[in-house]
Amino acid sequence: MPKHLFKKYLPSPESIRRNRSLHFLGEMLTDPNLWHINRHSLAGAAFIGIFCALLPIPLQMVVAAVLALRFKCNLPLSMLLVWFTNPLTYVPVFYFTYRVGAWMLGGAVSAPESVNVAWLLEQLIPLWLGSVACGLVFGLLGWATVKVTWRYAVVRSWRKRQRRRNNPSDISD
Repeated sequence: MPKHLFKKYLPSPESIRRNRSLHFLGEMLTDPNLWHINRHSLAGAAFIGIFCALLPIPLQMVVAAVLALRFKCNLPLSMLLVWFTNPLTYVPVFYFTYRVGAWMLGGAVSAPESVNVAWLLEQLIPLWLGSVACGLVFGLLGWATVKVTWRYAVVRSWRKRQRRRNNPSDISD
């Protein structure tokens, strides 16, 4: 059951291979481990995709693809989850991570009297700290969610099969 759900929504290997931004990976995209749909591969991909989505950098998909290649996780899910941060969500997501970083550093968040390059560079420290911390926390939550959801679906399937064996006339869910 979980496999079919993920297959339905994940892009195909062919569509990933045709992606121009990943063309530099070439033959590495033919590794079958990158396309496996199992709880380990998908859980790792969830962590990678969410972590990379919360990094305040351009080309997050490339970073996610390289990490998925390195750790042999599901490539399509890793890249799909990066789109959590998109042009519509950048500002609220990175403002949140900035606030988390400022809180972790014990600094107050206040508007400057004048915006200049020095002030902007100072803001990168809490932004990066908060982004990495949130990426780790939310990535681990994504990893755990996939593991628990997969396990729940498997146990539910086992119980359903056991009920059918014990009572063949009962076909209901």
